[in-house]
Amino acid sequence: MADQTARRTENTQRRSDDRLLDTDLEHLPAELRWREWMGRVEAVIFAASEPVTRETLSRVVGKSCNIDLIIDDIRDELRGRPYKLVSVAGGWQHRTRKSFADAIRTATGQGPDGGGKRPLSQSEGLVLMCIAYFQPVTRAELSSFFGKEVSRDLIGALRSQDFIASGPRSPTQGAPYTYVTTRTFMSHFGLDTLRDLPDFEALEDAGLLSKEKLLAGDIPVGLANGEGEDDLGGDQVP
Repeated sequence: MADQTARRTENTQRRSDDRLLDTDLEHLPAELRWREWMGRVEAVIFAASEPVTRETLSRVVGKSCNIDLIIDDIRDELRGRPYKLVSVAGGWQHRTRKSFADAIRTATGQGPDGGGKRPLSQSEGLVLMCIAYFQPVTRAELSSFFGKEVSRDLIGALRSQDFIASGPRSPTQGAPYTYVTTRTFMSHFGLDTLRDLPDFEALEDAGLLSKEKLLAGDIPVGLANGEGEDDLGGDQVP
């Protein structure tokens, strides 16, 4: 009951805010109206800590506003600036250009997008890659890919960085949980949708991945961050 009351209060406040903001701006000449819409869209994206969706942006512009054209015009104005507007995780976000990464790292000790996430070990990166390509996938299926047990600790490490989440239960015996990637994963790696993942043929052509070896459990893990070749992430918990 309390949750329903809170949602009604939030919806009422939103409708009130919408009435206070003139989104259509019909009193303005077309050019000034467009400039105002551009400013609103860029301000909302600039202030957000995560990618902003089309639905969110539609709250601050009129019904006749084409958000895609607004985004294009903002991008044109940002040419030559040290940051750009990118499509990630089903929305838009400001990102610093890679050419300024060294300057940002020298000044702040962080990467160009603010840091906050530690680098993935080789084992974590390989498991995350498999989840991205084969999701929804169980821990047992991941272990079969590598021919080694993928530990709960490794899965927990990926979850703690919000790169993966629990997916639907598998129809296999015991109905184990599956794992899927998150919007944070797409945002962190600059993907708008999962269709932006490189296809296997491109990775194979570049010599970075062999699907046959992966499915046969024949991908060498190597040594990364002190991890042994026979260990895919800490204690082996069944």
